[in-house]
Amino acid sequence: MEKIVLFGELMLRLKPAGKERLFQSPCLESVFGGSEANVAVSLAVFGKNVCYVTALPDNAVGEAAAASLRYYGVRVDALRKPGRLGIYYLEDGACQRPSQVIYDRSGSCLAVTKSDEYDWENIFDGCSWFHLSGVTPAVSAEAADCALYAVKKAHKCGVRVSVDLNYRKKLWKYGKSANEVMRVLAENADVLIANEEDIQHCLGIPLRNFTTPAESYRDLCVQVKKQFPNVDYVAVTLRHSYSADRNGWSSVLLGKFGFYEGAHYDIENIVERVGAGDSFAAGLIYGLTEFDMNSEGERKALDFATAASCLKHSVPGDFNLVRKEEVDSLMSGNAAGRIQR
Repeated sequence: MEKIVLFGELMLRLKPAGKERLFQSPCLESVFGGSEANVAVSLAVFGKNVCYVTALPDNAVGEAAAASLRYYGVRVDALRKPGRLGIYYLEDGACQRPSQVIYDRSGSCLAVTKSDEYDWENIFDGCSWFHLSGVTPAVSAEAADCALYAVKKAHKCGVRVSVDLNYRKKLWKYGKSANEVMRVLAENADVLIANEEDIQHCLGIPLRNFTTPAESYRDLCVQVKKQFPNVDYVAVTLRHSYSADRNGWSSVLLGKFGFYEGAHYDIENIVERVGAGDSFAAGLIYGLTEFDMNSEGERKALDFATAASCLKHSVPGDFNLVRKEEVDSLMSGNAAGRIQR
């Protein structure tokens, strides 16, 4: 089975229990996560051959982080070096109080690693797909250089490239704007994944108002393809936040054969929002590599991605641990949540 390669930063996540404020009580729950790592785990759970490339501290913390991915079947190709693991703190929102993220990842192992330290020739040997998110090039100038080198190398090797734009305004602090960096990455991508704000901040393309939302999002996808003619697929996730606990969730896709609107899910009593976009990316990659690429296959890939990301809202932690069969069940209309005996 040809491998899917992902490159990014694996972090330690710390959050208070339940809906508590940070340090309201003295204990913090710890798990590992990160945009590309989340995609890697989801693809591995779906049965894909996955390799995750990163840089980790050469200590017990780095080993525990790598082990968290290996547990789910992800092969980890990590540089080991002196340094620290990136950390982020999550305060889970409730009702009208939004969730909050605080990053502590400056000077992490991945942030200071240069592109020539990675063995890219070996990394891309036998690779059919490479995935990257906009979080990684936002971490540091070095990480941005690595991301750009990797997508250009993958493109040159004939590897399909997907980029989730994933704009994070709290991270773009080292002198370059998201627009400067992400437009270059998009020029080397076959698949772009984003929400409307990602496209605006990373590519400088606004959402224009038409008679219906579908027309507006179709136009947005068309504008992206016009400016980046190498891109075959543009997928946009659509979230309507009624509160921190209830969201509407859907998506659209402009592919080679047509424009498609995904199913709409009204998600109540959300367990976890973090990682929903990553689970959508994983579902789309899975669909685009598993289904026949005609109009029916493109629609099915979008429906699979939307259902997978809907179910992620029910799983605590960064990783989406939903199996393919569960996604298929939701796609077929089994949305009542009844006990399966």
